Amino acid sequence: MTQSAAPLLTIIIPTYQRPALLQRAVCSALEQQIEGKSEAAIEVLVVDDGSPQPVVVDEHPRLRLVRLPVNRGGAAARNEGARLAKGKYISYLDDDDRLLPGMAEMAIAALEKAAHQEANLPQPVAVLGGIEVVNAEGRVASTRWPPTLPKGAHFALETAQPGKSFLCKQTLVVERAVLLSIGGFDEFFQSRVHTELFLRLNQVCSILGLPVVTYQLTAHEGPRVSRNPALRQLSFERLIAKHRDIFEAHPPQFAQFVYRHAQVLLRMGQKRAAFQALLWALKIHPLRGLRLLSQEVKSGFKRGAFSLSLLSVHSL
Repeated sequence: MTQSAAPLLTIIIPTYQRPALLQRAVCSALEQQIEGKSEAAIEVLVVDDGSPQPVVVDEHPRLRLVRLPVNRGGAAARNEGARLAKGKYISYLDDDDRLLPGMAEMAIAALEKAAHQEANLPQPVAVLGGIEVVNAEGRVASTRWPPTLPKGAHFALETAQPGKSFLCKQTLVVERAVLLSIGGFDEFFQSRVHTELFLRLNQVCSILGLPVVTYQLTAHEGPRVSRNPALRQLSFERLIAKHRDIFEAHPPQFAQFVYRHAQVLLRMGQKRAAFQALLWALKIHPLRGLRLLSQEVKSGFKRGAFSLSLLSVHSL
């Protein structure tokens, strides 16, 4: 980049060994515009997290490429991007996903409106947009809408508004200074990095959910850290150990969090760990655990909680 004026928004794309998918993500970021602002208002920063084959991207005046000498993990790559970003605001884009047109303009407009106290939320304010989950054939499988929470809340451990989902964390747009003030992502985590961040971020920052889809998440069978059972279990345990006081202050949500973890473990084939997690959820808050179990049985699921109920009967 050669522009003298500092950009307003930096879109950070951490990447590792996904050259075929990366270019699509980069293009979706470079296509972003903000009405009334010059093209220099947005920069795109690709952070190559020590890929064995160094990342190559087409040159562009608003695109920077940084390569880490060794692979340090997604949290470290995101933090490096935040440190090097020139924008007042930063956002992240996974290298296998894409931004939808208008994402930057809508996010910045909402942030500027919130800065004038028109959102009735304590400052500072970060925004989240909606997410489209797209299957391998390119069809939209589901849509998630983000919640709005005031500063001092506990994000996913609060009760979301009807129809809202906490699974929109990838769409975060926040002041760079705010993210850096809380230390960014915890590099001790390799999975659950967004969940852990938001438990700290929401304590110092209001979260404004926008009623518009800004991000497209691609479901594919390629490698993901979240699909590694060992890493997922280790990060799950670390997350609860680090924030145990917060979890224990929200027993129903704590039980639901552990219950959802049990479901994922079961889908990964970790039956013993799934059963143990189910028992833990029931112990934390018996009513919430039983309610979740019965809801899925009544809905006729052949997997998930219904399988867990069969597993528990078989194991007892």
